[in-house]
Amino acid sequence: MDLGVISVRYARALLKASAEAKVMEQVYAEMQVLAENYIKAPELRRTMDNPMLSPEKKAALLKAACGGDVCELTLRFIDLVLKEGREKAVQFIANSYITLYRQQMNITSGKLTTAVPVSSTIEEKMRSVVNSRTNGTVEFKIEVDPEIIGGFVLEYDTYRMDQSVKTQLNNILKKLN
Repeated sequence: MDLGVISVRYARALLKASAEAKVMEQVYAEMQVLAENYIKAPELRRTMDNPMLSPEKKAALLKAACGGDVCELTLRFIDLVLKEGREKAVQFIANSYITLYRQQMNITSGKLTTAVPVSSTIEEKMRSVVNSRTNGTVEFKIEVDPEIIGGFVLEYDTYRMDQSVKTQLNNILKKLN
């Protein structure tokens, strides 16, 4: 069976159960931490795929990868996934849950890249611009990249606004050539 289909099924079930238990936001936060830990620590995937590791150790590892202090629903979900032998799908389930949650709550993921750290006032202005355009809310990741020299790059959904000095200088250079 297709890993994508499996992960979406499990994620939908987790979303429904978390809504019924009124812990959607907590499970969402835990799945974000889990997905981030899979990215930061590639050895986590290899460890979870190891058939020699006991289910109890895998459960403890997943609990730690979810942030340590996880809700009862997440613990039961981890046990279910391991009991069904779906540990290879955990990363995909976490990402699918995040996507489904964002769709249901009308949350847009965005990124603001600036050359220097921005004030909270500027961040809120950018957030309100995106909120008004998407008729929802936006989760911003803010990155500082001195290579853009100045200005900003705003990305959300399929939209990208590049107002960086680096891009403007590159465009002038292209016109001169």
